Amino acid sequence: MALATVLMMKTESPASLFWSRRLSLTARILAVNIFAVAALAGGIFYLDNYRSNLVQSRQIEDANRIALLAMTAGKINMAERENVLLEFAKQKESRIRVYRRSGEKLTDSFSLQEPQYALRDPATEKWQRHVARFLDRVIDRIVGAPELTSYTEPDRDTLTQWPEMVKAIETGEAISRVRFAPDRTLMISATAPVRGTDMVLLSTRNARTITATVRDQRLALGIIFISVLIVSILLSLFLARTIVRPLQGLASAANQVRLGRARDVEVPRLPTRGDEIGQLARALSDMTNALRQKIDATEAFAADVSHEIKNPLASLRSALESMERVEDPDLQKQLLDIASSDVLRIDRLISGISDASRVDAQLTRAHFLPIDMGEMVADLLANREERQMNEGRSIAYARPRKNVAMVFGESSRLAQVIENLLDNAVSFSPESGLIEIFVTRDGQDVVMQILDHGPGIPEREREQIFHRFYSGRQKESEFGKHSGLGLAIARSIIEAHQGSIVAGSRGDGLSGACFNIRIPAIPTNIILVD
Repeated sequence: MALATVLMMKTESPASLFWSRRLSLTARILAVNIFAVAALAGGIFYLDNYRSNLVQSRQIEDANRIALLAMTAGKINMAERENVLLEFAKQKESRIRVYRRSGEKLTDSFSLQEPQYALRDPATEKWQRHVARFLDRVIDRIVGAPELTSYTEPDRDTLTQWPEMVKAIETGEAISRVRFAPDRTLMISATAPVRGTDMVLLSTRNARTITATVRDQRLALGIIFISVLIVSILLSLFLARTIVRPLQGLASAANQVRLGRARDVEVPRLPTRGDEIGQLARALSDMTNALRQKIDATEAFAADVSHEIKNPLASLRSALESMERVEDPDLQKQLLDIASSDVLRIDRLISGISDASRVDAQLTRAHFLPIDMGEMVADLLANREERQMNEGRSIAYARPRKNVAMVFGESSRLAQVIENLLDNAVSFSPESGLIEIFVTRDGQDVVMQILDHGPGIPEREREQIFHRFYSGRQKESEFGKHSGLGLAIARSIIEAHQGSIVAGSRGDGLSGACFNIRIPAIPTNIILVD
């Protein structure tokens, strides 16, 4: 069986991070949040559009009113006309003037009644008004608002001083125009000819309410914007602090570990944080602890290697030195046998050490595939039988049904574990002894048991036998035949498969050892494709 497993990892290209590669995380958080808040400032564009629509509607309104007034003025007599004009000026807070088409001014409501508005001199206003006008200019420049001309009363008030009146006479229609008063409020003028007469009407009014309304809205928007901006900056700094400071602490600890100070560094675990930062801190702490254990194991392994190799080397040197002084052929042959045995022992130690050193590295790079443990054990037993590796011992195997004992694993290394356990069982079993193998599924695990009828393993040694270079063999066992690394390698392989291996006694009361292996089974909901 084969299972194709593809892990797709999407990485960010350097180009996608070009804008932020030189920015700190704090700066990025601030930039993102302030950018979102800055979108609120776009409301000034809406306010400008609102003001434009409001001014346009007022112009149309004034044009329609002056046209209606001109139509009315053309149908009534002179006495009634003046009263109507004055009443219109009072109600609309406007200034109404009447001109002859020749240019002479006939009537002015400001000279006949109290003026309805007064233009303000900016020089006499408080500083707040100057600030408001300055902000008006700045915002108009930002939004690209058209610059209006300034409104001034002509020194010689004649029809020709008002371009909109000249145009109204030419077109015969009502015309409106908007300009800035000296204090930068709006002045709206509207004019229309009186049909059937030689008169032209002009209405002017200071539309201060438009400017006041827009400024009020801008002030409210500005207050909201500044408030939101301050809150956003404070929240961004708080967020950056809760993210950046722990990351800086973790980075500092990681650098110290990199510099070889792993034992002096305590990586903060941040147990109170349940977010991704807390997960990262605990992962780094666990990684550091695992690294320390690896370093300790490597140092212990190096010391054990030195000790284990030193013994056969000392024996070999002693035998070789003795051979130079011994003349007895039988004694020389005995010393030569000792030297040969020591050389074989060193060779086995080096081979075992090499294999133990490669196991972890190979398993980290291995691609685990579905394996039928029942089928694997059957194949191994058939191969051993063909090569006569059981040395006369009988093996009873309770084989499970196909696909019952399925695990993800690296087949060659799992086979190495089984071969090692079978070699141990054969070496410890009496001649013509029986070795039993059981493979089955137990809940979420696949369980394998290997039992023999040897002397068994004392309870105090059942954990020690998995230590490197440990050997609990009898003194009469062949010297140097076993390196003491087999069971240590077997445990490393099983643990790399997220499993466990333990040694115990037989459960039936008979003499012998029992090795129990558990490896997570492939979930039944995963479909395996042949």
